[in-house]
Amino acid sequence: MMSRLGTRDLRRIFENLDKNSDGQVSLEELNWLLEKIGVHYSMDELELSIGKTSLDFDEFLYFYDSISSEGTARSGGLESPEGNEGDGDQETDLAEAFRVFDLNDDGFISSEELQSVLSRLGLWDERSGRDCSSMIRAYDTNSDGRLDFEEFKSMMLITIS
Repeated sequence: MMSRLGTRDLRRIFENLDKNSDGQVSLEELNWLLEKIGVHYSMDELELSIGKTSLDFDEFLYFYDSISSEGTARSGGLESPEGNEGDGDQETDLAEAFRVFDLNDDGFISSEELQSVLSRLGLWDERSGRDCSSMIRAYDTNSDGRLDFEEFKSMMLITIS
């Protein structure tokens, strides 16, 4: 399960994706975002799942809710509610999320890696930059300045509870 983002964060992501400011995010723009965070769909799967070629903000929120509450299907498509695998794969979902943030595959998430991923999502700016270090420190139980998987898991389970 992914960490839940607030409406304000989702609005910023939507506005960053909406390059021509028409109030719509195209499937190409949405697919670009999904690939940046390590979620891969074919354009056909995405269009079939969404049923249209672009999303307004409310539809974008609905899409986010559907993938964050159900998780992503291992086969590459979106799961239907009746196909939800439940909490049995929570560890797998957390491991996948950890890999998105662990950019250099060293088994740890540094403040720089966290900032990089948040920047790609449009969720980091100069004002929020201090938050990356403090977020790491808040869950860094062994005080090594970075999060290992267990520390990341603790952070995510608190965040999504």
